[in-house]
Amino acid sequence: MALLRSIATVGGFTMISRLLGFARDILIAATLGAGPVADAFFVAFKLPNFFRRLFAEGAFNAAFVPLFTRQMSEGGRDAARGFAEEVLSVLVVTLVFFVTALQVAMPWVMYGFAPGFADDPYRFGLAVQLAQVTFPYLLFISLVSQLGGVLNALGRFAAAAATPIILNLCLIAAILGLSPFLETPGHALAWGVAAAGAAQFIWLMVACHRADFRIRLLRPRLTPRVKRLLILMLPGVIGAGVVQINLLIDVVIASLLPSGSVSFLYYADRVNQLPLGVIGVAVGTALLPLLSRQIRAGEEAAAATSMNRALEFALLLTLPPAAALMVMPDLIVSVLFERGKFGAGETAATSAALAAYALGLPAYVLIKVLAPGYFAREDTATPVKVAAFCVAINLVLNLALMGPLQHVGIALATAISAWINAGLLALFLLRRGNFEIDSRLRRAVPRTLLASVAMAGALWLAQDTLGGFAATNVLLAVFVLVALVVLGLVVFAGAAVGFGAARISDIKRLLDRSTG
Repeated sequence: MALLRSIATVGGFTMISRLLGFARDILIAATLGAGPVADAFFVAFKLPNFFRRLFAEGAFNAAFVPLFTRQMSEGGRDAARGFAEEVLSVLVVTLVFFVTALQVAMPWVMYGFAPGFADDPYRFGLAVQLAQVTFPYLLFISLVSQLGGVLNALGRFAAAAATPIILNLCLIAAILGLSPFLETPGHALAWGVAAAGAAQFIWLMVACHRADFRIRLLRPRLTPRVKRLLILMLPGVIGAGVVQINLLIDVVIASLLPSGSVSFLYYADRVNQLPLGVIGVAVGTALLPLLSRQIRAGEEAAAATSMNRALEFALLLTLPPAAALMVMPDLIVSVLFERGKFGAGETAATSAALAAYALGLPAYVLIKVLAPGYFAREDTATPVKVAAFCVAINLVLNLALMGPLQHVGIALATAISAWINAGLLALFLLRRGNFEIDSRLRRAVPRTLLASVAMAGALWLAQDTLGGFAATNVLLAVFVLVALVVLGLVVFAGAAVGFGAARISDIKRLLDRSTG
């Protein structure tokens, strides 16, 4: 039950963050629409976030948390603190150099990141300008990732899980408060990103102090422990960040398509990220420290059980939203974004991309659950081989599908490559004997799938009946969407219990233990 409580903590704060993120994106959509300023800002925002998710949240956390956990178990808090200080000192120096270098080289970086912008001098110049403002965010958020890893390893998930809330609050404040005083709303948002990084860093420094785990900045040295971290990180840069690499490829190719394509993919991905963030990130964040402790203690059976339950829980909460996003993407996008400069044409284009992304939603979550099975064993080499293959597949599919399907082909390629990635990660774990699917999971998966199909059918029929009301009035559209969400939850819950995907007794037991 500790795993489920940790998942609930991370997932709860992530849900708050995602809801605020929707409020943020609604404001952005209404203010920027899907034009050149929006494209420029989204590229400028994706650039530091790509490196953040690839290095800081991906490879770094995958390598740091197991090593930090080992120091805690073998040498206590003092040994773990010393390791964290060694890493922090090297990280600060490396990041300052990297951020400074890319700031200077930003025009050349943009040619590689968004080559399609080069044909539009205004959009290209604006993207470079905004990226130079947003990129220092990488420095702070990478330090945030380490502090968050420390707190997660200590079993304190709340503070780290709450940090994305600060980003969304800063961006909302920027677009409402700064936009009238700057050249474009994109400039206001860029400065909001930079301010958010500093605020998030301060927040977690305070949280570490409250946890009585103060980390000092020392003279940087490549100690044996730091070298071990770097060795583990090197292959994990690709292995843990395959989804981000695929998304980068998406941006590069989308920049070659007509104006607005980058924006359509951004808005679609934001909707898709809600269940991914709440479920996938929560499960992965809570699972890695638990698996590291169990494997360190030689409890392989317990580790296998933890992964089975994490997979069961993740699929139970992921398959239904994936089905819903594929059945009614138009209504969802319309209610969330269709106002101001975001019209019916933008809704149709974004909805098509959302349906394609949603096809891969369960796979994205499976990757988050399966990857800790490697990282907890300090194996970052296997995921890199899987990742390299999947990146190649994604690139080939992008090039094949971008012609006939435009930006929708890009989203579809990402979904397909995610399923291949998840399948290979599971296959190699099974072959090595590091994981075995238990009877409970074998029963649960097909039954959860059947319950999701039943829910999708009910939503399709109900939407066909109520769709006319949604088109007449904004408030009616919101009401119809809420009604369909409630209907979907009721139908899925009933079908899940009826098919045996979930048992009422298990749910009651979980609730009793969680509150007890």
